Amino acid sequence: MTAQAYTVIIPTLNAAGTLERQLEAVLGQGLAPEEVIVVDSQSADGTAHLAASVPGVRVIPVKPEDFDHGGTRDMAIRASATPYVILLTQDALPVDADWARALLAPFEDEGVAAVCGRQIARSDARAYEKAVRAFRYADQSRTWDRGDLPALGVRGYLLSDVCAAYRRKAYDAVGGFEHPLMTNEDMLIAADLLNAGWRLAYSAEAAVWHSHNHTLKQEYARNRLIGAFLETYRDRFAGAGETGEGIRLVRQVSRTLLRQGMPGELLSFWMNCGARLLGNRAGKRRARRK
Repeated sequence: MTAQAYTVIIPTLNAAGTLERQLEAVLGQGLAPEEVIVVDSQSADGTAHLAASVPGVRVIPVKPEDFDHGGTRDMAIRASATPYVILLTQDALPVDADWARALLAPFEDEGVAAVCGRQIARSDARAYEKAVRAFRYADQSRTWDRGDLPALGVRGYLLSDVCAAYRRKAYDAVGGFEHPLMTNEDMLIAADLLNAGWRLAYSAEAAVWHSHNHTLKQEYARNRLIGAFLETYRDRFAGAGETGEGIRLVRQVSRTLLRQGMPGELLSFWMNCGARLLGNRAGKRRARRK
């Protein structure tokens, strides 16, 4: 194994249309993975067969009813044998052949437990989605620890398993992903790692193409889950609020869209934000009633 031997883990569900290109990008890295593990939830489009036909790829099947974001990823990580693990979602495509090397580079600091990569919106993304990704995933790399949380607020916990790498030793030390957990397993383990004295990193050079054009209904449903999660685990995040970060996001994206002369996109963005806010509040109310 190399000094930075790593495994890539990709949970899939009906990903045959994009998986071949994704696997080609992952296996074609300048620093190649020791193994790729595809965890497939009984796809109906031949995803598992496609993945199993690629050398260097191992398929682990799971029943759809048994899938959860924390437990399924934890199972796959524990099935790996390398000191580093990279997690990708099926819709995240590495931008270039140096992506893995850049994502693993911060581990040269022995105190870094996990690294989050940059997400760049795809060409077909709406203008406001491109602006949102640019706000959340800037072009400046950084490293932080628990002492930086008062200044960072909720942003200090925004580790995304769309594209993230973990030091296996640190992952095991905090007990891995909590489960069952249907959303934000990455944010929760970020809190655990910081509280245990580890550092986190963001690598702007390790970029993937990733974005969504969600409907208002989808945004509402997604943020209802997130709101319930944040309310349930609020004590784990040292009281970090989302309001300040949300206001900064709205202001920055609104300025960008106005500068680009897109009043229609600005209106759509505000409607999108309304759906997120309503979903978030509904989720929190639901969690309080439990």
